[in-house]
Parts: sequence; C-alpha cells; structure tokens
Amino acid sequence: MNKLSLLSFLLLTVLFSHAQVPKGMGSSDPEAKKVLDAVSAKFKTYKTVQANFTLKIENSTGKSLGTKTGKVYMKGTNYRVSINGQEIFSDGSNVWTYDKASNEVTITKIDPTANSITPQKLFTNFYDKAFLYKLNGLVKMNGKNMKEIELTPIDKTKPFHKVLVYVENNVISATKIFEKNGNRYTYSTSALKTNSPIADAMFVFDAKKYPGVEVVDLR
Repeated sequence: MNKLSLLSFLLLTVLFSHAQVPKGMGSSDPEAKKVLDAVSAKFKTYKTVQANFTLKIENSTGKSLGTKTGKVYMKGTNYRVSINGQEIFSDGSNVWTYDKASNEVTITKIDPTANSITPQKLFTNFYDKAFLYKLNGLVKMNGKNMKEIELTPIDKTKPFHKVLVYVENNVISATKIFEKNGNRYTYSTSALKTNSPIADAMFVFDAKKYPGVEVVDLR
C-alpha cells in the first residue's frame, strides 16, 4: 500500500490520541469549546454524510508539494474513503483497503478495544482530551467568514505542533496541520450532503466488481 496516496485519511490518525491533560498544562478556551461542541453535536444528528475533500500539501515557504482529491461516505460507524485510485471500506467490523494499481485488497478486523481511527472522528469530539485549544476569532477563507480555532497537542512527541480548524455554521470546513519539519497539510471539504439514503453495500468490498483482485486476509 502506498502510504502517501492515502495521506488525506491516514494523516489524521495523529489527531486521535486520547491522552489526559497533565497537571500544569493549562486549560482550554471555553469559547473555543463551545464552537467545537456545537460542531460535534450537529454532526451526530446526521444519519448519513457524503462529501468531497481536498488535501493540499505545502512546505515551510508555502510552496505546493501536491494536491489530492477524493470522496468520503459515512453512515453510523460505517465509512468509505476514495482517493487517487485507492479506497478504504469499513462496515464497522472489518476494513478493506484496496489499491487499484496492484489490484490488491487487504482485509483487517477492527479491534473494539482499540481507539479505532475513522473519518467520523474528524467531525466529532476528537479534540476533547488530546488538545488544548483557543478561539482566534473570525477569518476570511474562500470568500467566507469562518471561526478559526487553534489546537495544540498535549502529547509533545507528535510530529506536528499546531492544528487550525475552520468552522462555518457549526461544520468543519477545513483543517490545517503544521508539522515540526515545516510542512503544512490543509484538508478541506466541499459539496457536503447529509441524510441522503446510502445502501449498506456501499461500505463492503465486493470482489466480484474487481476482476482478478488479489485478497490479503489478515483477520
């Protein structure tokens, strides 16, 4: 599996370590928490979510290192992520990771005792125990006024030192991650569609639709 080609999804795994705030670390801005809690509460009312997403990668000087686009589908604990000829399917119990170039799919079992990484967590309370956060105020992005929230990871061993979250109408429109090496990753969503019917079959890999696919079952 080419890790970079799935970076728009896998990069976000760094956001979900649920460490408790150590003594002396300070406290978060209650106004920022109100905004983030409203985002989480709104997302939880959706039965299904579909969205396009873009990942823009830049170096420390702002030079573009590439842009990737894809789609994400969510329903309950199920999800499907498609990007650059690769896809991740999950029905809440299993995960299928398919690579088009090699025509290979890897199947793994979800460990219910582990902190599983899912796209849903990006829109809910991932921030609660892993970050300190503050509301920077309103900023203009793509011609729209958005609330900018700055998050600082509690775990200082993380490869990034800051995350900016941009919120419009209680929905996260973009997330910008600043790595310690200077690289920046901006993950943005568009064409958000909620509560539209999505068949459960959308979240299960069907080998019949991929002739000759090599299956690597690690369950």
